[in-house]
Amino acid sequence: MKRWLAGARSPHMNTTQAQRDHVATILHALGHPDSGEGAVIERSWRRCIDHYGLDPTAPSPPRYVPDHTLREHQDQADALIQVARAGVEQLYRQVMPLDYVVLLTDARGIAVQFLGASSAQREHQRTGLYLGADWSEEHAGTCAVGTCIQERIPLTCHHSDHFSAHHIRLTCTAAPILDPSDQLLAVLDISAYQSPDSKASQTFALQVVKHYARMIEDAYFLQRYSGYHIVCLDRSREFVQINRRYLIAIEQDGTLLAANTAGRKLLRHHELHLPGPGEARPFKAWNIQDLLNAEINEVFDIQRHSDDGVRAFRTHRHHELHFATLIEPQRRQPPSGEPRRHDSSLAPLEALADDDPAMRDTLTRAARLRNEPINLLVIGETGTGKERMARALHDSSRRRDAPFVAINCAAIPESLIESELFGYEAGSFTGASSKGMKGLIAQADGGTLFLDEIGDMPLQLQTRLLRVLAEQEVLPIGASTPIKVNLRVVSATHRDLRELIDQSGFREDLFYRLNGASLRLPPLRERADQSFLIRRIFDELQRERGESRTRLRGDAMSALLAYPWPGNIRELHNALRYALATCESDEVVVGDLPEECISGQLAHPAARSSSGMPDSSRGTRTGHDEEPLQEALRRQRWNISAMARELGLSRPTIYRRMKRLGIVPPHHQEAL
Repeated sequence: MKRWLAGARSPHMNTTQAQRDHVATILHALGHPDSGEGAVIERSWRRCIDHYGLDPTAPSPPRYVPDHTLREHQDQADALIQVARAGVEQLYRQVMPLDYVVLLTDARGIAVQFLGASSAQREHQRTGLYLGADWSEEHAGTCAVGTCIQERIPLTCHHSDHFSAHHIRLTCTAAPILDPSDQLLAVLDISAYQSPDSKASQTFALQVVKHYARMIEDAYFLQRYSGYHIVCLDRSREFVQINRRYLIAIEQDGTLLAANTAGRKLLRHHELHLPGPGEARPFKAWNIQDLLNAEINEVFDIQRHSDDGVRAFRTHRHHELHFATLIEPQRRQPPSGEPRRHDSSLAPLEALADDDPAMRDTLTRAARLRNEPINLLVIGETGTGKERMARALHDSSRRRDAPFVAINCAAIPESLIESELFGYEAGSFTGASSKGMKGLIAQADGGTLFLDEIGDMPLQLQTRLLRVLAEQEVLPIGASTPIKVNLRVVSATHRDLRELIDQSGFREDLFYRLNGASLRLPPLRERADQSFLIRRIFDELQRERGESRTRLRGDAMSALLAYPWPGNIRELHNALRYALATCESDEVVVGDLPEECISGQLAHPAARSSSGMPDSSRGTRTGHDEEPLQEALRRQRWNISAMARELGLSRPTIYRRMKRLGIVPPHHQEAL
């Protein structure tokens, strides 16, 4: 300590005036301890000197962990990263206009997720506000993340609060994220390069970060205990279902299992104790009845005996009034009016969605109509799964053992569509088979005829199809006697058929024949069950490949969830097939995804980041993509192997990107 204090006073020491002033501030503070708000910072300064042997005047560039180490940290934080993604992105949208960046670090201070403006990438890397940076107090000195880890409290580290003079331009605000056992899971941080001198200017920043840290913490709790009943308590009836301040997970017999941070404080206030990590359960296991003055059945029946799903209870010990609602264990409950899920015939429909409200309404209607003798029209953007819906309707109906015949009206050449649909008699036209051919409509007899892209059917064939639907019979080309058919028609289109009718491109009477009822499929970007779809399709593709051990890591899932999917489920299917084909281990990481899913960002360690930096033109490719890759290649002197190690990618992936962007090494250019 004396060495660097003496050096700071020396006129020959190569320090700036700001550094000398900063050292003087630390020296004065340590000589005059603060018992107030500044005590947290001063305790950290003393740890930096006494425990870590840090020197505030020495150059202290940011420390980044190697790419393989970062991946290990991300793997260990995988469950949290997936839960926190939405909160981190929402927080970034709040603070982005004020030029903040957002970091999510693990419990050791390693930044495992990052969001910041791409235009300031070099500044991010220079200051350590970037993916893979080590913000532990041991390496970075006093800072919001490291000191939050040590003190386990939300705090702001503003300008000269930082121990290292390298960081005195920064203002950083962090809050801890705790697991249900009260152990530190992660730290949420926002930081900026420019801010007012007054630390009071960051008061609102501290409140915002605390709010989002609590949201992430509670979301993690709800996911972890989704298989149990969760009692939600609040002092206000109006806010209990929204605010959910106190969350307490209970067993089927009412035994207290776990609680969120606020819930644990409430239990301690009422002298109830949940065992911490490594602790055995108390001899008497506490029950929800020990907290609330209620019978256990009153708690479990909250939803059934209250119009608003809320019930008032008083606590045993302090007679405090609390309002309670109940989250029941996650089970596939049928929406109101839908046949019970124990009906195994509904399995094909159930597999199409999880908890998306729009899809749930569509599937409820589909379940009711699956055996009705009416034709259905499936409407949705290209790639939303219209054929899969039609097949699920067929497989869940009483027609399941009869044929399902799919026809893409836009794919059959106009010259062949009539013979393909209606069939023909032997010798009815030049080139016809000598045995004739049974048409697709006749092949669907007894089953389901699926007409995809019905809006592209030529007008003259619409007239013939109308007769088939009206008469339930088909007349092959060259035949004199019609053939009776018993079929159900499911049509699909991404076009506005009413608009086509107005333009005389589609028959109105055919529209009403086809549209006995309509089922609308939402685009993938609007669905709330994207995680379910990604995992379902990922598992299906693995089974196709005869595999089962490859997993989808959290950073890849985050990138997939952030992508807008203009090609909908079809594009998702292709992206996951590509990832499984190109991944080089037993896990798919973000670098294994197609380029467009990564938003063209090179992060540290580049393409294998959890989130990377946001791109307002996500899903599009521009000439600007070339710059970061080309710059990185020049930095490595066009050594592809070194580049691959830096980015955590394979050499073939680097070559593919170079080829796509038209990047040619200098020695190849000379040869040309």
